[in-house]
Amino acid sequence: MQPAIVLTTDFNDLKLVNRGKVRDIYDMGDSLLMVSTDRLSAFDVVMNEGIPEKGRVLTRMTEFWLGQLRDIVPNHLITCDVNEYPAACRPYSDVLAGRSMLVKKAKPVMAECIVRGYITGSGWSDYKKNGAVCGIALPAGLRESEAFPEPLFTPSTKAEAGVHDENISFEQMCRVVGADTGTRIRDLTVAIYRRARDIALARGIIIADTKLEFGVCGGQIILIDEVLTPDSSRFWPRDDYAPGRGQKSFDKQFVRDYLTTLDWDKKPPAPTLPADIIAKTAAKYIEAYERLTGNKF
Repeated sequence: MQPAIVLTTDFNDLKLVNRGKVRDIYDMGDSLLMVSTDRLSAFDVVMNEGIPEKGRVLTRMTEFWLGQLRDIVPNHLITCDVNEYPAACRPYSDVLAGRSMLVKKAKPVMAECIVRGYITGSGWSDYKKNGAVCGIALPAGLRESEAFPEPLFTPSTKAEAGVHDENISFEQMCRVVGADTGTRIRDLTVAIYRRARDIALARGIIIADTKLEFGVCGGQIILIDEVLTPDSSRFWPRDDYAPGRGQKSFDKQFVRDYLTTLDWDKKPPAPTLPADIIAKTAAKYIEAYERLTGNKF
């Protein structure tokens, strides 16, 4: 039977504090309840259709990676076990199971931390025009999808739903968040990427790039939000990788590629996603989870 698609949550007894592109967040007093819906955003526009099981994949993938990274940086996770949630959540356990996290409250650091290991996407487009990626000059002669000698840290602004993030330099980011915080989150982002890249390579997946978010809790910088999911990363099959062309993917790049074939200006309203694109995207998300974690979904 086709799993129910959760496009939005409406827990009347709980205090909704934010409805983002994918997550609904509820204030539980001394913690937050983060619920991953099956919404999909592409080009910062939320699609009308959901992707079956997507929210559960994102949650389980994040839980996996937080466990792999906790020695590098603390994180906000308290529990993913609905039986350990506050009593007020119990009426909604069926929806929450597998797609939610109870997390510590943290003050978000106002920057998206992006790290690129390979030249692709907007970075490849920039490089072809001016020989640089996000203002970072690079050697001539790089091929599409080629690995950088060292990972590139290319932060961006944090935008609201429906608004595009904008690339900024490291120096610009430091002016927003402070030099010490900026240096710390840059170094953490690169360290996390290196760890995840090596784990994924051993399991047949190349992580081309990823986006991370950090917050401050108890005076300490911690990792927050989703981590190394198909929504926030580009995953490529290692056995099909070849520089000099675009790559097959296990992430929402598949949807982006479809949308670029349409006469659409990448602004709301979103176009309709065909059933086969939805089904193939769901399968790609699940395969990424199973390959990376070694667990059956």
